Amino acid sequence: MPCAVKICVVGKGGREHALIRALRESESQPEVFCFPGSDAIHELEGAGKVEARDLDSLITWMEFTGIDLCVAGEESYLVTGEGLANRCAQSGIPCWGPPFAAAQLEASKEFAKEFMQKHQIPTGRATGCANYEEAQRAIDGQYPTVLKFDGLAAGKGVAVCPDQESADEFLREVMLERRFGEGRLLVEECLEGPEISIFAAVSGSEYLILTPARDYKRIGEGDEGPNTGGMGAVASRQLADPELMKRIESEIVAPTVRGLEKDGLNYKGFLYFGLMLTQQGPKIIEYNCRFGDPECQAVMPLVSGDLATFCLEGAKGNLQPNLLSFSEGWSVCCILASAGYPESSRAGDLISGFDDVTDARVYHAGTKKQEGQWATNGGRVLAVVAGGDTREEAVEKAHSEASKIHFEGSQRRRDIGRLHF
Repeated sequence: MPCAVKICVVGKGGREHALIRALRESESQPEVFCFPGSDAIHELEGAGKVEARDLDSLITWMEFTGIDLCVAGEESYLVTGEGLANRCAQSGIPCWGPPFAAAQLEASKEFAKEFMQKHQIPTGRATGCANYEEAQRAIDGQYPTVLKFDGLAAGKGVAVCPDQESADEFLREVMLERRFGEGRLLVEECLEGPEISIFAAVSGSEYLILTPARDYKRIGEGDEGPNTGGMGAVASRQLADPELMKRIESEIVAPTVRGLEKDGLNYKGFLYFGLMLTQQGPKIIEYNCRFGDPECQAVMPLVSGDLATFCLEGAKGNLQPNLLSFSEGWSVCCILASAGYPESSRAGDLISGFDDVTDARVYHAGTKKQEGQWATNGGRVLAVVAGGDTREEAVEKAHSEASKIHFEGSQRRRDIGRLHF
C-alpha cells in the first residue's frame, strides 16, 4: 500500500480543530500533524505534535519529516517573516495558503480596499488615515461610520460607530493607546443590510465556492455589546438563493480571482469574502486569507469527500472540485466563551458535561488539560455544532447539546441561528 500523505496544519484554535477532523475523515486517510496545536487537537484528534518553536524550526521539521502538504489555519503565520507559504515554496513543500504578498488582502485593510477599487469590485467608500486627527477629519461628522485598524487584530479591529462618542473612544484605543500596535486606520462608509460569509477555494485562476455562512460577532443576544472573534455561526447552501449566488460570483468572486491573477499574486488556499447585501446589491466588507472562525466549525460538517487530496492538489495548482460534495442541510455552531470575554479572559475553570453530548460535534478553541480534566484556557472556549435538514432542527439541536456543557462564567448566546431569520 502507498504511504499516507503527511499534512501539517498550522494553528491552534477551534477552526484548526475542525479542519483537522475534516482532513482526518478524508477518504485518503492522511497522517495529520499540527503546530503549535493544543491539548485537544493532539489528544482528541490524534494529530501528531511538531517539535518546533517558530517558523524557522517549523520549516526544518517539515523538511526532516517529509511533510507533503502544509495547511495554513491562522492568518498570522502567512505574514510572519517572509511568510509561511513563501518559506514552504523555498523548501519545495506545497502550501494551502497564499504567499506573503497575496495575504496582504487580510493583513492590510487599506491594501484590500485599493485592490477592490482597482478591480472594480463593489465595496464601500473609504479613506486611509495615519493618525487621530486625520481620522477625525475623514469622519467629518458623518455617522454611523465604520473604523478599521489597518493590520491584523484577531477579529477585534473593527468598530461600527453610531455617534461621535463611540468613534472617539475607538480612535483613542487604536491611534493613541495603540491597542493593536502601530498601523494606519480606515474610515469607511457604513453599509446597511444583512451580512453573509462566502468562502472559496482558490488555486490560481480556478476556484470553487463552498457553503455560505452567517456569523454573530457581538457578545450579547440581539447583537448587543462589543465585538468578539465570533459567538456562533449558521451555514447552509439555502442561506442564499441561486440568483443571489450567481450575482455574488459574477460581481465579486470571479473579479477577485481575476484580479489576483492579473496582479501576479499566485493565490492558493481558502479565501473569505465578508459581504453586505445592500439595496444596491452585494458589496464586500473585507477579505480573510483563510477560513473564518467560527464559520469553519459550522461549514466543515457539511463537506464530504476527500478534503486532504483536494487541498494537496489545489496547492499544486490543480483544483479538483469533484473531490468534494456538500450537504443541502443546515449546520449551527454555538460558542461557549470564558468569563469576562471579550474585555478580559479567565482561565482554569473546570469543564463538565462532555459525555452528555450525543448529537453534536464539539471543537475545542480555548481549553487545556489540568490534572487530567479539561479546563478553560481563556477567550472562546468551545464550539458545539449540530446539523439538521431544516434550520429549526439544527438550531434546537445545537442549543440543546450546548446546554449540557458547563463551566463557571460560561457565556453563550441563545439566539444563534434564530436572530436574522
